[in-house]
Amino acid sequence: MALIFAEILMIKIMEAKKHYRPGPLGGLMDEYERTLKELQQLLSKISEEDYVRISDPVTADPDCRSVQTILSHVISSGYGYATYIRDALEIKTARPKIPLLPKAKAIGGLDEMFGYSLETFEGRWDMDEEKMLTTVFKTHWSEYDIESMLEHAIVHILRHRRQIEKLMMR
Repeated sequence: MALIFAEILMIKIMEAKKHYRPGPLGGLMDEYERTLKELQQLLSKISEEDYVRISDPVTADPDCRSVQTILSHVISSGYGYATYIRDALEIKTARPKIPLLPKAKAIGGLDEMFGYSLETFEGRWDMDEEKMLTTVFKTHWSEYDIESMLEHAIVHILRHRRQIEKLMMR
């Protein structure tokens, strides 16, 4: 009986093994995905009422008044980051407009945005660090390469996740 239990446990462990994307680009995209999943877990614990509630009525930034406005901003920004990279790689695209979304659609919208980001790199997973660092482009706020833009995307989510956590303490 113990042998059967050990075999079942080993199968479960093998099934739970994480799949990692290849190379330095894969490392960044794996961390991007992890950060998004953490944000989605936080959102799943927030009621729809708290999600739409104006939590910061005095902020000058309309993207930061509620969890709902923050999420629309985060999703829209994610599409923007991928679009900047696509333009630099000469991939034609159209960045979608993101409206205010109910919580369930926003959680799904994060997955869709990440899917759009993943599509950016289809056929390019072997991109080396040199290519990532020498593909440089300007945004309306600074100059980036692919690596720094993906790092910016990850930290952007982390900062807004923290902001949401703080809003939920009010």
